[in-house]
Amino acid sequence: MYLVIGATAHFGRQAVEELVAAGAPVRALTRTPERAALPEGVDVVQADLTRPETLPAALAGVEAVFLVVQYGMDVAPLLAAASRAGVRRLVFLSSGAVVPGADRQPDVIAQYHRDVERAVEATGIEWTFLRLLFPAVNSLTFAMQLQGGDVIRAPYTEAAFSAVHERDVAEVAARILIDGGHAGLAYDLTGPESLTQAQQVRVLGEALGRPLTVEDLDPAPVLEQMSQFMDAEFLAALFALMAQAVGKPAPVNDVVEQITGHPARTYARWAADHRADFGG
Repeated sequence: MYLVIGATAHFGRQAVEELVAAGAPVRALTRTPERAALPEGVDVVQADLTRPETLPAALAGVEAVFLVVQYGMDVAPLLAAASRAGVRRLVFLSSGAVVPGADRQPDVIAQYHRDVERAVEATGIEWTFLRLLFPAVNSLTFAMQLQGGDVIRAPYTEAAFSAVHERDVAEVAARILIDGGHAGLAYDLTGPESLTQAQQVRVLGEALGRPLTVEDLDPAPVLEQMSQFMDAEFLAALFALMAQAVGKPAPVNDVVEQITGHPARTYARWAADHRADFGG
């Protein structure tokens, strides 16, 4: 049995779909099973990481776990329950902001994810970390702007990312869960190309058949406004990561191809797959 935690979010949902397609027995943890809308045959269980008493039933008979959690979530109760349940393998979707070997990480995003990694390592469960920076689904934040016109306004439009399609992340996770053989490894996942945000917008416009343009915003007022309703330290770290990505190509590797057997999907493929999300 393979358990997906975070099964109704982008990466978890598609990992469930990949495991089902491979014929693997899948259990999905969610707080609201009635709204999960997962594929037929998935064992959908109601549980909550903030309520430790709900976890033993979800973990009973589970061999391997794919862990996707929101930033700031306390994973200690889950990891304790997983150890008691005899879970053998755990794949954690971590952050590409983590600096390998650093005693202290450069920002709160990297520090949180490295702290979770260390907690996973301490369990003795066989682990693999997938470190992901700036996934393609971040572009969904443009959708609301496109309801009112063809201009995307954002800070750091010349920041370059090797955006990863969530389906590739899901395939990698599924293969590691099912096949094993990746114990103690941390993989940086990238897409197949480095594109600036401005270039991404142009590619998105081609997919939608719309002449999209970009307007670069001063980051300071955007950060101040967003900090009124989101974690200020998290946002400051995110903006710093984007600032560091301005004016230099993003790293690109072939990890997705090594594990799945096919090249990573392009951003153009992602845009085509998500036309409906942008009203296309």
